[in-house]
Amino acid sequence: QVQLVESGGGLVQAGGSLRLSCAASGSIFRINGMGWYRQAPGKQRELVANIISGGSTNYADSVKGRFTILRDNAKNTVYLQMNSLKPEDTAVYSCWMEVLTLTRSRNNYWGQGTQVTVSS
Repeated sequence: QVQLVESGGGLVQAGGSLRLSCAASGSIFRINGMGWYRQAPGKQRELVANIISGGSTNYADSVKGRFTILRDNAKNTVYLQMNSLKPEDTAVYSCWMEVLTLTRSRNNYWGQGTQVTVSS
């Protein structure tokens, strides 16, 4: 089993910054992809950013230039640095990882979600 634990959400004023963290633990052989998704009330979940094992990144157009995704392979952790936050960034943010387990099973895992609220 693999568990993802998130931290770092909260309330911030527009223009402010937050940093989300997501640490994986358990039966991990290798983590391939890591990423962050978000879901605002009444909207579908959307990809915010992801990063694959080679280091290539992908961002939603709405966050390009403001958010940065980073991974620390030694700590099995992914971060999302969010700068210049806007009220429309308000959502529940969830981390995702594609993990190759010690039994060589490839599975997707999700964090519990953390609320980010940006006030105007």
